[in-house]
Amino acid sequence: IFYLIYFESSKSSHIRKKQQEVVGFLEANKIDFKELDIAGDEDNRRWMRENVPGEKKPQNGIPLPPQIFNEEQYCGDFDSFFSAKEENIIYSFLGLAPPPGSKVSLVPHWANMIVAYHILRDSFP
Repeated sequence: IFYLIYFESSKSSHIRKKQQEVVGFLEANKIDFKELDIAGDEDNRRWMRENVPGEKKPQNGIPLPPQIFNEEQYCGDFDSFFSAKEENIIYSFLGLAPPPGSKVSLVPHWANMIVAYHILRDSFP
């Protein structure tokens, strides 16, 4: 099961929009998930802080939602989710096999690696 870390009472429309996009994708693709609200639950907040890798935390040390986990395996934040969706590697990002008949399943695994290589290569001088 996937865990989506979110703010139930976020006043930021930017954060709410990101959360809604992740939820919409998971629901549309019938991917089971559980929402963990960090606004009103200290245990959820602590779990998120402990399980988001250090290199993925901002300078203040507190990552903003949404954060996505496959069980206890960290998948990424919204920006990583969005990039994976745009690059058509979302199922790999989530640690899932693509559904039968999807465009992703028609692309050999090595092709995704080549795309990732070019994206990374072009991102750094």
